[in-house]
Amino acid sequence: MFGHVSGNLRKKWSTVSMREYFNLSAKERLKWKRKNKYYYYLLEKYFQFLIPPNKSVLELGCGTGELLASVKPSYGMGIDFSEKMIGIALNQFPNLNFLVHDVEQLNIDYKFDYIIMSDLLSSLNDVQKVLNKLNKVSDSKTRIVISNYSYLWEPVLRLGEKIGLKAKQPLMNWLSVKDIENILELEDFEIIKIDKKILVPKKIFLISRLANNVFANLPFFRRLTMVNFIVARKKEAKFKEASVTIVIPARNEKGNIEKSIQRIPNFSSSQEIIFVDGNSIDGTYEEMLWVQKEYCSKKIMVMKQSRVGKGNAVREAFDRATGDILMILDADLTMPPEDLPKFYKALVENKADFINGCRLVYPLENQAMRFLNLIANKIFGLLFSYLLGQKLKDTLCGTKVLFRDDYLAIKENRNYFGDFDPFGDFDLLFGASKQNLKIIEIPIKYKEREYGETQIKRFAHGWLLLKMSIFAARKIKFI
Repeated sequence: MFGHVSGNLRKKWSTVSMREYFNLSAKERLKWKRKNKYYYYLLEKYFQFLIPPNKSVLELGCGTGELLASVKPSYGMGIDFSEKMIGIALNQFPNLNFLVHDVEQLNIDYKFDYIIMSDLLSSLNDVQKVLNKLNKVSDSKTRIVISNYSYLWEPVLRLGEKIGLKAKQPLMNWLSVKDIENILELEDFEIIKIDKKILVPKKIFLISRLANNVFANLPFFRRLTMVNFIVARKKEAKFKEASVTIVIPARNEKGNIEKSIQRIPNFSSSQEIIFVDGNSIDGTYEEMLWVQKEYCSKKIMVMKQSRVGKGNAVREAFDRATGDILMILDADLTMPPEDLPKFYKALVENKADFINGCRLVYPLENQAMRFLNLIANKIFGLLFSYLLGQKLKDTLCGTKVLFRDDYLAIKENRNYFGDFDPFGDFDLLFGASKQNLKIIEIPIKYKEREYGETQIKRFAHGWLLLKMSIFAARKIKFI
C-alpha cells in the first residue's frame, strides 16, 4: 500500500500491463513493507483476529506471502500472477504453497476454510468473474475475508502517490461496500459481517494507538476509517437431513417437564432430549427420571449439572449430546416448543449457521416480560448488533440452535474469552461471531410462564450482563 518506488518505475507503470507492473515492483515490495510496517502490522492483526490458526487458507493476489504466513494456516496456498512476487514468497516461506496463476482463470480443485482477498478487488479487471471462480474453491463452510480501501480515502491515497508516500499504481477500482455486496449477491455469496478499521496508518506516538484501538471503533469515527473488512459466505440453499439434540436446563420446573415432552414435535430423523437439573428443590429431578421411564419410546437422557448456572448446564449437556444439531429449550416453556421445527428448517437449509430466537417481534402476553426486562433486552440488542457486526434484537432469548461441529469450534477457541458467562447466551453469541458464523433470528410468540417463578434477578443479572458486554467488547471490537 504505502511505499516509495524509483523514478524509472514511476514513469513506466502507465505503459505496461498489470502483470509487468507488479513484476517490476516486486524487488521493492519488501522495502515498502519495512517503511510502512505499522500499516502492515495492523492489517495482519485484523486478519489474524478473523481467521483462526490451523485452517486451510487460500490467498488470492498474495504478493510476497507475508499476510498468508501471518494467519498460521495448516495448509496455505498463495496465488499471484507475478512470477517475481511468487519467487520472493517461495524463498521466504518454503513451508507454504505458492503458485503463479491468474485469479481470473482460477482452476483449483480444493475447498478451503478461508479465502483471503486483501487489497485485491481494486486491481481486478472483472471483479464478478473472480468471485464466480470462488465457487470452485469454496463450500458453505468457507469464509471469504476481503479487505479494501474506503472510497473516502481516495484523495488521501492519490496525494500519497504524488508526494512519494505511496507507490503509484495502475488505475484502481474504488468499490463501496454496497458495490461489493451487490457483486457477491450476483455470484450467490452473502455478507456475514463488516468491520471498519484504521484511522491512522502511520505510527505516531500515542495518537495512532488511541485512534486505531478506540476511536476507529466508535460509531461516528468508523465512517472515516481507511479499510473495510468484509466476511462473506456461500449461499447454498439445499436441505440436508440432520439428527437433533434438544437440551432442556431446568431448576425448580417440575410442572413443565412432562409438558415439554408432550409438546415437542417430531421434526427430524432422530431426536434426543437431554434434561439437565440445576439442583432443584421441588422434585424436578425425580420428575425427569419419571418422564424418562414413562416415555421410553423417546430418546431421553437425564443428568445433574456439576456446578451452577445455565451456562454450565448447557455446556455439560452439549458435551454428551450426539445430535448433528444442538438446540436449547428453556424449561419454563415461554418459548413454544412447537416452534422448534422453524429453527431446524432454517439451519438445514443454510439460511444461517446460528439461529437465535427473538421475542420482540410479536406482541407479548401480559406477564410474559416485565417492562424493565423489555427495556434491557432492547438495549442489549443494540449493543450486540454493534459489537458483533450482525443485526440482533433479542440477545437474551434462551432458544439458540447451531450445528454440533460449529459448537465444537466455539468450545475449542473458548480460551480466547475464558469462562466468563454463567448464563451461556453471551458465550455462544460471542463465540459464534469469533468463528464468523452467520447469525439470524426467528421471531417467536413469547408466552406467560404457567408453572413456577422466574429465575431472573433483574438488577443483579443486568449489572453482570453489562460487565460481560464490556469485557467482550475489549476482546471483539476494541482490539
